[in-house]
Amino acid sequence: MMERWLLVLDEGTTSTRAMLYGPDGRFGGVAQEALEQYYPQPGWVEHDAEEILTKTLHVARQMVEKAGGADRIAAIGITNQRETVVAWDRETGKALGRAIVWQDRRGAAACDALREKGLEPGIQAKTGLILDPYFSANKMGWMLANRPEVAAAGDRLALGTVESWLVWHLTGGAHVSDASNASRTSLLALDGQDWDPELCEIFGVPRAALPRVVGSAETVGTTLPDVLGGAIPICGLAGDQQAATIGQGCLSPGETKATFGTGAFILANMGTTRPHSTHRLLGTVLCDVGGVRTYALEGSVFVAGSLIKWLRDNLGLIAAAQDTDRIARSVPDNGGVVFLPALVGLGAPHWRPAATASITGMSQATTAAHIVRAALESMAHQCHDLKEAFAADGAPWNLLRIDGGMSGNDWLAQDLADILDVPLERPTDVETTARGAAMLAAVGAGFHASLEDAKAMLPPTKSFRPQMSEAIREARLAAWRAVLPTG
Repeated sequence: MMERWLLVLDEGTTSTRAMLYGPDGRFGGVAQEALEQYYPQPGWVEHDAEEILTKTLHVARQMVEKAGGADRIAAIGITNQRETVVAWDRETGKALGRAIVWQDRRGAAACDALREKGLEPGIQAKTGLILDPYFSANKMGWMLANRPEVAAAGDRLALGTVESWLVWHLTGGAHVSDASNASRTSLLALDGQDWDPELCEIFGVPRAALPRVVGSAETVGTTLPDVLGGAIPICGLAGDQQAATIGQGCLSPGETKATFGTGAFILANMGTTRPHSTHRLLGTVLCDVGGVRTYALEGSVFVAGSLIKWLRDNLGLIAAAQDTDRIARSVPDNGGVVFLPALVGLGAPHWRPAATASITGMSQATTAAHIVRAALESMAHQCHDLKEAFAADGAPWNLLRIDGGMSGNDWLAQDLADILDVPLERPTDVETTARGAAMLAAVGAGFHASLEDAKAMLPPTKSFRPQMSEAIREARLAAWRAVLPTG
């Protein structure tokens, strides 16, 4: 019998990847290309949408060839950086300017204006989201107000997040977004099946330009034969953090994961109960499978792996990311140094877009190793703030499942367990985002009857247990709280 594969397209912030998985979870290979980020002004972050498309097709074709041809690909799953927005022309398929990346903060003033009108409570009640430039609608509104080519497109305008942009080109015009991505726009009520007219009016986004909202594990389109060498159904769509939650097997209420990629994102499965946070966390759609919508409570940290990249590229304190484990172990403690990693503001539960980064507590005895260690320690400090917020919202952590590139750092994993004072589990394959997309595609293609059945695709795990004394933990947290912005 001919071997069949699931092709996953994983659209990250710094790279695009294509990966092969068997329906049993076996990994079949990966092709990856870096994506360039543009910083036209402080707080602005952009991508070239055409580059995303071109490089995605390049790596996808490599994996199709590795599989033995398009007839060996049973289905495609796509997972993506969620709030990054693309505007394009329906007639030409060309992007109308650069994509605005999820990290971008240019819409802060517009959010402040809506907040001053008293609109935030109503928006949060509907969408689960606060007012912040992080979310897609704000970026769409900015494009329409500030890019003449977007406003002039009229009926030809298409707006969408990265999975919408890719599906459009893979299929020759299917304009769709799954419920998990749609729930990150501020334009979809958490229990809504379509875009909310009132929210579209508030953010100045025309409904006609938006994609059709679809499920996370169903056939949403088929690739044009000449794109990947054959007609392949696209059967799974999910935002990257939702996909990682599924790829960690967090399928029951209360199960929680933390992904450490460019940013750090913690999601707790809340089942079919629509979440409501009173501690500045986000309610979001985890997935919509078979017409059943599952929700999650989320805390978003804007800077994680991007901090390590900044230490390497901007300060020259490390040669490679993998060096940080060794460097952190080379000193007994942080030497009094505390790092506030607010390079693009502070995310949950603080939500301070104007906050800036700082390194405090330095002396003549401070070395590069102390600064690197303090940078790593800031990951656990931010997560502890979130742990307290989750508990206050009725979602305490008894076990945290970690993944993403940074989680491969054993020193960091142990520090998280120590500061959070909870056991951690890390899968042997930390690329759970792609695996979650593969699980959704496997369900959508009929290989597994449910996501619960698809847990057979999960890899083994390694555990980390707390070892730090209460006194050291409290001293670390007190020093952290002292550098957080107040007021």
